[in-house]
Amino acid sequence: MRDSKTLATLTLCGSLTLFSGAGAAETIRVGIGHQSMVTNTVSGGIVLEKLNLLDKYLPTTGKYKDVDYDIVFRDYDSGPPITNQMLANKLEFGVMGDYPLIVNGAKFQETGKQETRFIAVTGYNLRGTGNGIVVPIDSPAQSLADLEGKTLSVPVGSAAWGMTLKALSEAGLSDKVRIVNQSPAVGAANIQAGRIDAHADFCPWSEIMEYRATGRKIYDGSEAKVPTFHGIVVRESYAEKYPEVVEGVLKATLAAQKWIQENPMEAAVKVSEWTGVEKEVLYLYFSEGGITTAEASIKDEWVDAMKYDLDLLKREVGVPDLDFDRWVDDSYLRTAYDEMDLDYDAMVDSVVASEAGNPALKPAEIWFEDKGIVKYDSIADMLEASSSADSPINATYVYDNLTGLKLFGKAAYLVRGDDGEVVAFLKKTDSENYVAQHGGSPVKPGTTLAMAQ
Repeated sequence: MRDSKTLATLTLCGSLTLFSGAGAAETIRVGIGHQSMVTNTVSGGIVLEKLNLLDKYLPTTGKYKDVDYDIVFRDYDSGPPITNQMLANKLEFGVMGDYPLIVNGAKFQETGKQETRFIAVTGYNLRGTGNGIVVPIDSPAQSLADLEGKTLSVPVGSAAWGMTLKALSEAGLSDKVRIVNQSPAVGAANIQAGRIDAHADFCPWSEIMEYRATGRKIYDGSEAKVPTFHGIVVRESYAEKYPEVVEGVLKATLAAQKWIQENPMEAAVKVSEWTGVEKEVLYLYFSEGGITTAEASIKDEWVDAMKYDLDLLKREVGVPDLDFDRWVDDSYLRTAYDEMDLDYDAMVDSVVASEAGNPALKPAEIWFEDKGIVKYDSIADMLEASSSADSPINATYVYDNLTGLKLFGKAAYLVRGDDGEVVAFLKKTDSENYVAQHGGSPVKPGTTLAMAQ
């Protein structure tokens, strides 16, 4: 097998028969469009590529005994370009977020000639965290209402775009905030330079800006009260012709997810090396209690969320209809689970959800440069350890007191009660409400960017 950064010139459904002498060998292209900078998609893209997992799981027996695989990974910064490449028969698989997945399925069905199938999830957050709206660090804005009359940039067609449409619509701001299309990297640069009032993006860009102390989150995807996830689509004609190849790709994805789950710190370090996303940001997503759950099953909650999202897209931007009964197909994934001795139905019934207090988890962590992750029994203990540390600190982590969502310590709003205990909040208004109801005072450690008041 061989990796290729450019697509071979193939014209028929990703495969070409090559003749050499008296024999014939088939070359099957496995073209995957993915987004290496998106934490929820790495198990279906960059991890497969860098750990060479397709080499291990693509079929090599029976009718595939003499097959040569042309493995192609193409990296994009959002989902819509992947759909365009799939429509042009230049890619077989696409890894993208919930809203782009819906548009992919709808656009293919609209052609009346070809379709895709939604076959697996690469990562999810039940509350919707991962998408977010950020303002420059010194902006006076604290809520969506403060964006009235302002300009907000977002990668149009992305999961964050869908979240933004919903958030602005529910806030009565759809015609009061100007939306412009900007890629994640451009939006982040403009936030840093103060050239845009706000930028909405998908995982992990809000947290990248928080970690770099260039942006501050004023709206979290969890406030939309709709799950967010990324997943895999495949061209139907390809899947019908090469079902075992599709199952091999999914088995490789399951292996990638297992690697992330069992080795979150190692995964954060390696994916950082491969992508340039800070390892501290990636650990926020990959770690126990983190933002991303890397698990592939297609749950009813995801399908229900996409049906809701489709209604929004049809109403707001005229996306065509989508027949979910035809489009959603977990048969390939069920086979992959079975062949890896995993219980698919048990995973369908199991949903990871954060909760206030997260009683099963230590409430705070420090990532020391020289000794790795250390967990603490309280945020107060973590703050004391960080103030007296004789080792450089890469990052600190806490959990939101209301939702249990994992946060950077330096981006959280911390309140110390009269008893000395410290609680953390995602939003400034939540911390202020807590003080008004329970007493206490804000904690303003020098590294806590959000507490500058």
